[in-house]
Amino acid sequence: MPGTLTPMTAPYSALLIVEAELHGVRIDSFLIKHFRNYTSWRMQRIVAAGRVTINDELATQTQRVFVGNQVKVALIEPPDKLLEAETVPFRLVYCDSWLLVVDKPAGVIAHPTGDFQLGTLANGLQAYLDEHTPLPGLVRPGLVHRLDRQTSGLMVIATHHRAHAELSDAFEAGRVSKEYLALVEGTIVVDDGLIDLPIGRSRSVSRALMSARGDALNARPSKTKFTVEERFAEHTLVRAKPMTGRNHQIRVHFAQIGHPLVGDEFYDTQGTFKPWRQRSGDDETSSMLDHPLKPGRHALHATTLSFAHPITGVWLTFRSPLPADLRRVVDNLRTRQSPVASCSSHE
Repeated sequence: MPGTLTPMTAPYSALLIVEAELHGVRIDSFLIKHFRNYTSWRMQRIVAAGRVTINDELATQTQRVFVGNQVKVALIEPPDKLLEAETVPFRLVYCDSWLLVVDKPAGVIAHPTGDFQLGTLANGLQAYLDEHTPLPGLVRPGLVHRLDRQTSGLMVIATHHRAHAELSDAFEAGRVSKEYLALVEGTIVVDDGLIDLPIGRSRSVSRALMSARGDALNARPSKTKFTVEERFAEHTLVRAKPMTGRNHQIRVHFAQIGHPLVGDEFYDTQGTFKPWRQRSGDDETSSMLDHPLKPGRHALHATTLSFAHPITGVWLTFRSPLPADLRRVVDNLRTRQSPVASCSSHE
């Protein structure tokens, strides 16, 4: 047996039936699909300790499982790649045995990356799941898409490996419908339109930024439909529906056509980028508004999310109204800059 086991005070036991999509995989690979906070190495230790059976016979470390097999496991050790559970703000919109839908506030990064290893939505979701399962780390939140740190709104989270795979495929194949509300600078004169401009990585500034200019690196087809919701003297509230899923797509597209998002730190008109002074929040747009957004908060909110449930196939639609900070800005524009035209009321 490799190493020494560190038993938990109350091992968690589970009975699992092998699904068709996991037919023929090794026992450790099967188990870490169901318990995603465990590594293969840790599961092999548990198998070697004689705490896993297949059809009531002790499993070996290299044994494979087949559809319909009954696998029993006693988790006598804790997870070994557990996300740190933290209190992180988010609103739970929907939950079932397969997935969660949450409303992410601006300022919260989706998952640990780079310098942001704590305080992410994933850490908050782990804390939530730990409160609702008998063992910390029994379920790991599976993020199948993300929102920029300063974009607020709806996200779907998988809590089961099959839901994660199905949702990932749905996003990749464009079977998920997303709509955003964005407040942009300037008045868009057409009521609706399609922005069809390839997006790639910026050649002239940080490679973390994107560009729709002709010199963008590795540009890929990118399309965003939009409808004007409300016009003001110097701003427009639009409903945007990305038809593709490029990084920063809505921000880059509207900036490229001359209507950057209010409060955007980086993207300016026609493929240019804002200087550092404006990235710190000291810009003309912020000073003009009675209720400026926090520095770095761009006026973008994921307001509608629709997809087929990954298990039942039922079509689900979720909606989120504008959060308080964006609503204050819009209300201020209505008061100070009497709307010159309105196509429809916003949510």
